[in-house]
Amino acid sequence: MPVTPFLLSKAEMETPSEFEIIFINDGTRYHYCLAATQERVFKEWLVAYPLGRPQRWFERQYKPDTKKYEWWFGPNFKGERKQRQVWQNSTRTNALFLSTAVQLNNEQLRPIFDWVTQKLIVLVPGIEFNPFLSLEMLRADEAKSRLMRFMQAADIGIDRLELREEESVQPMLAIPIPSGKPTSAAILPTGTPIMQQKVWRVLAWHKRTDAKDEVALDLSDESDGTRKLFEFAGGWLRALDSGATLFVDELDRSLHPKLTRFLVELFNSRSNEKNAQLIFTTHDTTLLDLELMRRDQIWFVEKDNKRSSHLYSLLEYSPRKDEALERGYLKGRYGAIPFIGKLWD
Repeated sequence: MPVTPFLLSKAEMETPSEFEIIFINDGTRYHYCLAATQERVFKEWLVAYPLGRPQRWFERQYKPDTKKYEWWFGPNFKGERKQRQVWQNSTRTNALFLSTAVQLNNEQLRPIFDWVTQKLIVLVPGIEFNPFLSLEMLRADEAKSRLMRFMQAADIGIDRLELREEESVQPMLAIPIPSGKPTSAAILPTGTPIMQQKVWRVLAWHKRTDAKDEVALDLSDESDGTRKLFEFAGGWLRALDSGATLFVDELDRSLHPKLTRFLVELFNSRSNEKNAQLIFTTHDTTLLDLELMRRDQIWFVEKDNKRSSHLYSLLEYSPRKDEALERGYLKGRYGAIPFIGKLWD
């Protein structure tokens, strides 16, 4: 399973990592928890609050002494005894009961599963751009217009975007090419079959400065900031449209501070009619502005003496409503700042 333990402690490396999420879907609050290692799920449970009171629907827990799971289903969990037994027996040690039961037609758990898979959008660094959500918008005229309004509002100088379908010729090799050699046609065995496949290419059209015509640049030729904004656009607009929760790691990476502010403002404006939520990490201290964000929306991350990170709220410091947060943070008033040493005496 894709679980990375805390590697700075030998004791913690063998301990299951715990994950919890609390969310509201269609007026009902849910609290879902699991603990797992790379080999197996050790614990999984779900509590629902359909009438404001907790209802524990299911729970499973692995017992190392017996090497078996203990299962419990609450009175509000739907399904006949035989159905529950099928869902239970079909759940592998390295799989979640939540997803397994939904795949086997459990309709009661489907809203929880759908929220996690459809209304929880995660954008992470390390990719050139995320093609899935933004590219999908370029394929429909109405969605494409919204995407262009979004991009042009950020003043990046692009007049229009075009999604072009092209043919890509790739060799279908039956044997591996020796490492270190170029993959050119010169070293391909005679008669190697060729595969044609369709690929999508994004073109950004700009008006020339000295003529009336336009010139198209491949999106890969645009700046990091422009590509980053395109990467975010689909997820941003989808979150606002559907009331989703959007997670973004290092929001300010390659973006001008004003562009970062523009993205954040959309979630604290009238554009957010569906109460979408944005959760992001950033090193941009200019966002510590009470005209942009509420005091309860700001959290800090700091390492303790065991070198593990923990979060705490700005509210723990009881800041004034007119407090200069950026200046206070840079002075160390709220913690969560690096201690920079001297390179030379």
